[in-house]
Amino acid sequence: MQRDSRWGWSRLRLSTQIVLLSLAITVLTLGTGVTVSILQARAQLDRESGRQSLAIARTVAQIPQVRAAFTRPHPERVINPIAERIRARTEAAFVVVANARGIRYSHPDPAKIGELISTDPSEVLSGREYVGVQTGTLGRSVRGKVPIRDGRGRVIGLVSVGILEDAVGAQLRHDLPVLLIPPAIGLALGAIGSFLLARRIKRQTFGLEPNEIAALLEQREAVLHGIREGTVATDAAGRVLLVNDEAKRLLGLDDSALGRPLADVVPSGHVRDVVGGRAAGPDQVVLVNDRVLVANRMPVTIRGRDVGAVVTLRDRTELEGLLRELHDVRSLADALRAQEHEFSHRLHVVAGLIELGRSDEAIRFINQSSVVYQALVESIVEHVGEPTLAALLLGKAAVASERGIELRVTDDSELPEDYGDVRDLVTVVGNLVDNALDSVASVGGGSIVVTIRDEAEGVVVRVHDSGPGVEPSVVDEIFRDGFTTKVATGTGRRGLGLALVSQTVRRREGGYVRVANDAGARFTAFLPHGRPRARVTA
Repeated sequence: MQRDSRWGWSRLRLSTQIVLLSLAITVLTLGTGVTVSILQARAQLDRESGRQSLAIARTVAQIPQVRAAFTRPHPERVINPIAERIRARTEAAFVVVANARGIRYSHPDPAKIGELISTDPSEVLSGREYVGVQTGTLGRSVRGKVPIRDGRGRVIGLVSVGILEDAVGAQLRHDLPVLLIPPAIGLALGAIGSFLLARRIKRQTFGLEPNEIAALLEQREAVLHGIREGTVATDAAGRVLLVNDEAKRLLGLDDSALGRPLADVVPSGHVRDVVGGRAAGPDQVVLVNDRVLVANRMPVTIRGRDVGAVVTLRDRTELEGLLRELHDVRSLADALRAQEHEFSHRLHVVAGLIELGRSDEAIRFINQSSVVYQALVESIVEHVGEPTLAALLLGKAAVASERGIELRVTDDSELPEDYGDVRDLVTVVGNLVDNALDSVASVGGGSIVVTIRDEAEGVVVRVHDSGPGVEPSVVDEIFRDGFTTKVATGTGRRGLGLALVSQTVRRREGGYVRVANDAGARFTAFLPHGRPRARVTA
């Protein structure tokens, strides 16, 4: 039966359990209070009855006629009428006067006059007053006893006045409604409060039971930590409420991020603007350490009130790298097609000169075209021995040529063939040259001068273009992730190139990148020797 009872209790709805438990606690508390109040009221009535009995006894003991009657042959004839009048006026149960031997001189029942009193009179006859509850011939009563003294102070008898317990109980029952009114009001308020609390909790839990809430929580945890997309939830004040495993990995967070403002735990840059809601728009591409992420921030509104936001993060580092490579390949293909047309035109010129019989001029034209391109190749290979970087510069030179831009490497450039790992150097040079190509193309053409020099402390990369330069007001902003002054195209997200350069050089202790205006923009980057603290792979 006990097991069935527990099972039945668990089947009750949460709101019902709350009401019943609240009512049980209220009833138990009020019941205990009422019991204590009744006991205290009964004790108070007993004390009042005792004081009343004692006061009446003292009054009787001081009556001269009563004291004088003790010397007469039949004292009961004087004392009993006086005692009965006083009993009738004070509504006492009895007023008994007895001598020093305990023989009654008065009693409500005349038949008991002349008999011994029913309780021990020794304490009172010794000269002390007494107040207490005793049981006598008339029943249980609250009694007050006072000794009677003669003119010389000797104890010659006693007065015992009693109020029956039944009379005290009747008084208590008469006062009981007054005692029960506050608990009744408290019980009513407790019932109403329990009902309102149950309704509020039910509304806040959307009517779901505890087991349903637990199941939803387990499902939410399983989904959030199982998906391969970073999720961060914040409250209305921007504090982190939830962060799943993928978000921890992408943002480099741990459990200490919970409860802290999201803007304080994410890295600085464009990502902080996105998660903080300062950068609007869907699918914001942000750079976090060595990863390129797509971030979305969606405000959460419940019942018309803003309660926070959810930030989702997708890792597109590899995809971004592939897009950039595809863009470079397309640019190179366009350059090769342009060169194909150019060489086709040159072949037509050579064929025409030969048909006209001007062989010497045809040979000079061929030599002139070959010398210009060969000079560029020799200049790059001679000063940049590292093959990967040399190939990068040759590809960029082809793209520049197709766009009507001259790209050359300065004579003081020097990078040994056995330089080693050039991935960071390729990132820096490639992005700086791409930025210079866009800048020069915006003014219809010009030149780009590249300097790469291996020094004792590190490699210095300088890219000087003849474009419009950099506005002084944005010098401190151009290396921030997401900042761009160019129009976005369909080939990729603008605002990553210079941010990648900045992060790459700063991962090496002492690395930096700077920009100055000198008949265009001159970017100078310094990569100290040694392994970076964290590598940029985008």
